[in-house]
Amino acid sequence: MRPTVQDVARHAGVSLATVDRVLNQRPGVREKTIAKVEAAIAALGYIRDVSAANLAKGLAYHFAFVIPEGSNSFMRGLEAEIEAVKQHSTAERTEISIYKVPPFDGPALAATLDGLDPKRYSGVAVVATEAVAVRDALARLRRNNVPVVTLVSDVPAFQSDAYVGIDNVAAGRTAARLMGKFLGGRPGKIALVAGSMLVRDHVERRMGFEQIIRSDYAHVHCLPVIEGKDDSRIVHEYLSECLQTHADVVGVYNMGAGNRGLIEVLSADTHKERVVIAHELTEHTRRALNAGILDAIIHQDAGHEVRSALRILKAKIEKTPLLAGQETIRIEIYLNENLS
Repeated sequence: MRPTVQDVARHAGVSLATVDRVLNQRPGVREKTIAKVEAAIAALGYIRDVSAANLAKGLAYHFAFVIPEGSNSFMRGLEAEIEAVKQHSTAERTEISIYKVPPFDGPALAATLDGLDPKRYSGVAVVATEAVAVRDALARLRRNNVPVVTLVSDVPAFQSDAYVGIDNVAAGRTAARLMGKFLGGRPGKIALVAGSMLVRDHVERRMGFEQIIRSDYAHVHCLPVIEGKDDSRIVHEYLSECLQTHADVVGVYNMGAGNRGLIEVLSADTHKERVVIAHELTEHTRRALNAGILDAIIHQDAGHEVRSALRILKAKIEKTPLLAGQETIRIEIYLNENLS
């Protein structure tokens, strides 16, 4: 049977009111008494039910998720996961609001963040763009004691409460290792496609990818990055032009979205031996992997990221510990052979 606050009070030889003051870090309790209560908590293994305590006090949380709008399939999947969590959040006295901004638009993102009332929101999770205005807006939230979690893409220049997402340098290195192994020594060029070099996840994926290619696969080299703005039409246009200009492209790595444009180009491509690696398992990339248009997909679990962001924000507010390893977002690799 789990120990209760009554058990803590009896063990410490103090009143329930005193235990409540210590648990809620309220003033008016002597250091000696605090030590006695904390010793009783440790001896009994008492674990406070913060959710129940908040329910008794009528406390509720209001979290904001700020994500890119548009046709990016992964972001729309992320939005669906947030909506799914919203369906059950009221039972936990939690309200979730979703704000969508144009992708890669620093001023628009900063304006949205600046519009969030610190008195209304308990915490913010944001898919961030690296821009001075964005960093300033995030810093304002932190100055007003609003916990901030960066989601999917980090902003290292801003000290968030946590980053929730995969290790993107490792993801790029993984893609490069797969590319090198699949090419099997064939020389040539690799076409790189990104959404924008203004977002940290794409920058880090490129960094990791080129590190491995330069160090271990000197017989191939990377072309300048095509910035497709995660727009299928732009990716289609720029990648088509790249492949027409460079007949010796033996590999394509898409570190962003816009996979539908990439798939359309490669479906009509007569150079069937090109190795193609992309990110995120979606309806479109799954079909392309089954059809042999893509060779591998690097994936991250959007649902895990949403739930992790909420757990971290609540833990920051409630000053409770997190389970080690539970919040680690793992890099997943999909081949045609392991699609379920």
